[in-house]
Amino acid sequence: MITALLVLVAFGSSAQSGYDLWLNYRPMEASVRATQFKAMMSHVYFAGSSPQLQAAREELTRAAKGMLKTAIVNTPADQAQLIIGNIDQIAKRGDILKLSKAERPTGDGFIIRSVTNKGRKAVVVTGGTDLGVLYGVFAFLRHVQTNKDLTNLQITEHPKMMHRILDHWDNPNRSVERGYAGFSIWNWHKLPGYTDPRYTDYARANASVGINGSVLNNVNANVIMLTPAYLAKAKALADVFRPYGIKVYLSIKFSSPIELGKLSTADPLDPQVRKWWKDKVDEIYSVIPDFGGFLVKANSEGQPGPQSYGRTHADGANMLGEALAPHHGIVMWRAFVYDNNVPDDRAKQAYSEFKPLDGKFNDNVIVQVKNGAIDFQPREPFHPLFGAMAKTPLMLEVQLTQEYLGFSTHLVYEAPLFKECLDADTYAKGKGATVAKVLEGTYQPGKLTGMAGVANIGTDLNWCGHPFAQANWYSFGRLAWDPGASAEAIADDWLRMTFTNDKRFIDPIKDHMMRSRENTVNYMTPLGLHHIMSADGHYGPGPWTDKMPRADWTAVYYHKADSLGIGFDRTATGSNAVAQYFPEVRDHFADLSTCPDIYLLWFHHLSWNYKMRSGKTLWDELVDHYYKGAAAVQGMQKVWNGMRPYVDATRYNEVKQLMAVQYDEAIRWRNSCVLYFQTFSKKPIGDQYSKPEHDLQYYRSLHYYNVPGLGTN
Repeated sequence: MITALLVLVAFGSSAQSGYDLWLNYRPMEASVRATQFKAMMSHVYFAGSSPQLQAAREELTRAAKGMLKTAIVNTPADQAQLIIGNIDQIAKRGDILKLSKAERPTGDGFIIRSVTNKGRKAVVVTGGTDLGVLYGVFAFLRHVQTNKDLTNLQITEHPKMMHRILDHWDNPNRSVERGYAGFSIWNWHKLPGYTDPRYTDYARANASVGINGSVLNNVNANVIMLTPAYLAKAKALADVFRPYGIKVYLSIKFSSPIELGKLSTADPLDPQVRKWWKDKVDEIYSVIPDFGGFLVKANSEGQPGPQSYGRTHADGANMLGEALAPHHGIVMWRAFVYDNNVPDDRAKQAYSEFKPLDGKFNDNVIVQVKNGAIDFQPREPFHPLFGAMAKTPLMLEVQLTQEYLGFSTHLVYEAPLFKECLDADTYAKGKGATVAKVLEGTYQPGKLTGMAGVANIGTDLNWCGHPFAQANWYSFGRLAWDPGASAEAIADDWLRMTFTNDKRFIDPIKDHMMRSRENTVNYMTPLGLHHIMSADGHYGPGPWTDKMPRADWTAVYYHKADSLGIGFDRTATGSNAVAQYFPEVRDHFADLSTCPDIYLLWFHHLSWNYKMRSGKTLWDELVDHYYKGAAAVQGMQKVWNGMRPYVDATRYNEVKQLMAVQYDEAIRWRNSCVLYFQTFSKKPIGDQYSKPEHDLQYYRSLHYYNVPGLGTN
């Protein structure tokens, strides 16, 4: 349902703008399913009226109006064909649903079950809590939207992670660092007096995929967020989000006691500093009683932190944890740290700093670790910290906003990237100790668990800039709920909910979604190359980048191309970063006979003539990947051009134009990198490939002005 007048005026219908995301309740065609669903909507019983159950009622009302052009009809329990309530409420009516103690949903888990109610076929949606019921209602509607069978429902789900959180890198001035979908959706100027209906739609979208937390502001934090005026604004958002089970969190600046409290130090062991944080936390909870806690970036990229005072990350995190503990708040302490004064491989630093602190963090502290050790690259091997912190809970951080994946002009479905990390075997407890099992708390029962995604959300009408970028928000929520879910199945659901159930659309587009990330890796950073983008806002190719304030901000630091070869030697003969993994993983990556091609140049510096498994030389293989990647985008264009009968004109044309932009940029990436690396290899581009349209100097001379995403406080 569109709630913004601007959207209605500009587009006339929500289906065309993409505003409705995957909650696109399109009219159902006449079918047995439609008849079944209509019967349920005409006989609905709610066992309670909490804010969460009221939200569930409102969602069913939207769905009935959109899909059936009708309203839901409330009926007595003994006449109901759709029965909704928490497990205690349902248990009071023992004749409707009989469950053993072991079968009862707990926490925010839910059950959707076909039953017989007084001789009538019915469906029960119940949960361990009212929020679990809301999650169950969204799952039930997803089942309807995706055209699945409604006759024998036996669905039981529970979240595998406690904290499923979107991190917004939004600034008080409404710029968004690494944001490519417009300005921040938080209109701080109008808050708290005016709460945009879009905030409710944001909460609905999050709850529909199980996201239960929102960090409102940038990790490069502004202390203004802790002032009374901005706490009142955060409270207004918390009030909107609460019925949907979403807690608000704030990123904080470690030097706040100095900048706000006028203290002379922010030393975490200083009694005055500790008292300042305790008082500030008490103040926050007096305003927002269910405040979630803090996200902290400290001693990284110039941000202040405990190391500024000779203290450790644990000292800083525990000080904040102690202040939050009485209120049941948590600290998410980021492990993304690197220091220009550390003369070593940047990939090693997070492990080097955090591994010695294992077991020294308080129980309400969780260390937030990026999927890879560098920085959200198109492909990285999983971070060696996963599995290495046996006594410390870790929280995976992934990036939904496409900072290194073409911003909002490239179609890149990121779920395969997320799964590549989640399914990786750490060998922390022997074979099968995947990153997902580590995150779920399999080896640390009772500890905090979680997954965070850097949001790709802005004021663009379709929220995410590119219509298909919505799938990355959607898939993050689904995988944070269940890391074992299939990326392909999630893509299938998203396409059906967002566009159509027609297999003539679903099958070819799903196939290209599943291959889109690999295509992008191929035309950007194949065979384990990384961090070779332009310095101008991380947009476009820049393998020649060599003059920056820090060596590890340059491309040449990472690819190390020379006349002998290319790649970063991270084996024992180089930085030995590979030793940070467990022996089975270390040996797998270090040995050229077993190191996967996709990580080859991440771990090895190899001759241009090195013979690949394909039989080609490294040079020829590299060129082939670059050309394959660009060609794949052209292939995706051709398929999309045939989808006009299945997609509304607005979104069809938008994607068509963006694919043309993506193809041009893929060609630019391909030509820039092949020509640049050719200056070292001195080898020809094969005759089977079209030659670059321009020389290297042309590509080096290109500049990207006013690149989005460089927001500052």
